[in-house]
Amino acid sequence: MRLCYSSASEDLGCRRGDFSRKHYGSVELLISSDADGAIQRAGRFRVENGSSDETSDYTPGTWRRTDVHLENPEYHTRWFFKYFLGKVHQNYVGTDAEKNPFYLSVVLSDQNNQRVPQYRAILWRKNPLYHVSFFCVILWAICLPLILHPVIFFFITTSSTPPFPPVLIPSAMNMDRFEKGPREILNPEIQKDLLVLEEQEGSVNFKFGVLYAKDGQLTDDEMFSNETGSESFEKFLNLLGDTITLQGWAGYRGGLDTKNDTTGIKSIYTVYQGHELMFHVSTMLPYSKENKQQVERKRHIGNDIVTIVFQEGDDASSSFKPSMIRSHFTRILHIDNDCQRNEVVIREIFSEESVPLFGPPLPSPPVFTDHHEFRDFLLVKLINGEKATLETPTFAQKRQRTLDMLIRSLYQDLMPDLHKNMLNRRSFSDVLPESPKSARKKEEARQAEFVRIGQALKLKTIVRGDAPTSLVTTGLCRKEPWESQSFCSTFPYEIVCADSWGQSLLVATDTAGVMLLDGETLPPVQVFDKTMVVKQMHVLEPQDLLITRADKGKDARLYVFRLSTLKRGLEERQLVRSKCDSRENKLEKTKGCHLYSINTHHGSELRIVAAIRNKLLLITRKHPRFEGFSAVAPGADSPVEEFQYIREICLCDPPVVMALVDGPTGENDNMICVAYKHQFDLINESTGDAYRLHHVDANRVNFVAAIDVYEDGEAGLLLCYNYICYYKKVCPFNGSTPMIQSNTSDFHFSWNQMPNAIVCAFPYILAFTTDSIEIRLVVNGNLVYTAVVPELQLASSRVSIFYTDPLWYQAFPVHV
Repeated sequence: MRLCYSSASEDLGCRRGDFSRKHYGSVELLISSDADGAIQRAGRFRVENGSSDETSDYTPGTWRRTDVHLENPEYHTRWFFKYFLGKVHQNYVGTDAEKNPFYLSVVLSDQNNQRVPQYRAILWRKNPLYHVSFFCVILWAICLPLILHPVIFFFITTSSTPPFPPVLIPSAMNMDRFEKGPREILNPEIQKDLLVLEEQEGSVNFKFGVLYAKDGQLTDDEMFSNETGSESFEKFLNLLGDTITLQGWAGYRGGLDTKNDTTGIKSIYTVYQGHELMFHVSTMLPYSKENKQQVERKRHIGNDIVTIVFQEGDDASSSFKPSMIRSHFTRILHIDNDCQRNEVVIREIFSEESVPLFGPPLPSPPVFTDHHEFRDFLLVKLINGEKATLETPTFAQKRQRTLDMLIRSLYQDLMPDLHKNMLNRRSFSDVLPESPKSARKKEEARQAEFVRIGQALKLKTIVRGDAPTSLVTTGLCRKEPWESQSFCSTFPYEIVCADSWGQSLLVATDTAGVMLLDGETLPPVQVFDKTMVVKQMHVLEPQDLLITRADKGKDARLYVFRLSTLKRGLEERQLVRSKCDSRENKLEKTKGCHLYSINTHHGSELRIVAAIRNKLLLITRKHPRFEGFSAVAPGADSPVEEFQYIREICLCDPPVVMALVDGPTGENDNMICVAYKHQFDLINESTGDAYRLHHVDANRVNFVAAIDVYEDGEAGLLLCYNYICYYKKVCPFNGSTPMIQSNTSDFHFSWNQMPNAIVCAFPYILAFTTDSIEIRLVVNGNLVYTAVVPELQLASSRVSIFYTDPLWYQAFPVHV
């Protein structure tokens, strides 16, 4: 078994205040006025200005560029074009219970050439498109839609049985019943129609406006009338991309004329992470002396969703307001200052209030000393901004209406052929992975023609400039914070739980006891023998403590050990401890404990809550031992006497998940979050009173975690269950009663697959599923990366993240 280590959470548990959504700006009412002070226009915008505390110690250039990611990378990437077109796949048509037509496309591929079978599916229906990916490593695999819409399940079996069990189809497509069941469309020309449907989702390529403004210019007419830019503006354009000649240009043109020079002679273009970007630069678009409003320039830049405003002058940010730019579109406006002294300063970033949060957050202060880092930040911010804007009601509703109209039109075109050979008479669930031998040659010929037409359509789309011509990225090659490395490649036991101890890892197994791993170089060291069956553990080095829950059922108990005592025993090569040797380390009243939790804020008093069936036992440490504390007195090797029992709290049901929440004062306002039945409750530690925090509306609930996070010094919780992560603020406290109510800061998002464990490592939140690690941003739930790791298991995540990768056996066999 291979143990992998990831650096994504090196300071996990120490960045509690960094969760704050204010890193992404605050919403303000901005008013623009003319030279006489009269109000012209006003609007509510989110403003990012990279402001920081004047007392903070910050050196330009220390900003973490690893926080720059394209969010939701599979959005607007044309799944059908990228994964289906030109490959053998199946397309189906049917109508739901409300007689709304839908189309379904399914393709089987190898995920990242790792010999992991993966199905991808697109459901085209009245609502926005559903993109689904799932693996087929074990007998049954399950997945969720990538886009955050109502849940859709697909159950897929291995090749020994039909891939789509008919009894599961209604639940698979979130429909109670079909009006007409799905039928396979054999005509290869359907690919052309589905390609048109996909174009409604959004472009794979992007066009952005760049508006040059001189110092003191306060109206868009003045800004659009600048014939040329300054030297610093030219340097800025060189950072954005390459200057290309429009006439004869064969790549993505972003609406510019590439034949007759009616939109200018040159423009700025680049390719970034598979996306082609064309910039509409105001000084490169045609200028008219007779037209003061410069309609030709406004026609392009005014229709761009995202616009960069490059304004000269040291006081540019105080005078510019986004409402100065008149447009009927939802827009994000980006203010940039001149490039001087080898520094680039971003003054402010504006986005309309309706635009969802998007990253990366502006560094504080917003100064870039590395032009490559600035370029990465800017291009990613622009792309993320346009994607976020397309999710606003203005764009989403328009896209949904267009898609619905096209789906119905296509269905009407297919109606005359419903009983002809164009549609397969077999039902959706009867299609086998392989055709019978008698029809194999005919099927192979049909598939060859299907692929030929698909590849021709793909080439035509690329030549037309509606798809990326290259996956080459102009971004810097960098090590991502979640990139893992092998920690121990020869550990032969299944890990039940683990925790970091210095540079080592303390691991518990069911068959070999507890061992200390020091990585690849040293063999495992036995700490406890197999009589000590540990199910849960915490290593608290600052307090010189090891807390464990050992055994199960009625024999389960909590044990506490001094790390210094264990370490001394290892150094002196004493006998391996057994369960019998640990009798003095038992917390007696914890007999039958099936779950425990500790507070993660180690600056306060250590608190433990132990769950014994439906009873909570609250325990605190009377005399915490911090690092540097005096040596342990002879005979005081066990810290049991330092713990005291505070109270018992009875619940209506045994808790499945628990988390301790620190109150702002620590005086009668500490809370316990518990999950059971169909709800999350908050329990006041002092009074035992319960308050309903969140009710889960689902027939079956799989509770995963409750993670305590802090925003602006106030407690909040990430409630994780099924495929959902729900953020809920639970402070401020009103006396002993928490203020639990709907808040504008509350939000939720969905995972693509059912998590087995969830880890919060700011600014990321990671879901460990059966076959993958899904990495999203805490602040908005947007996906940034999915790592395919079949059959992985999370081992430890409190300080650093360790996980096992059993597939290592297949590539490099070892003796077990």
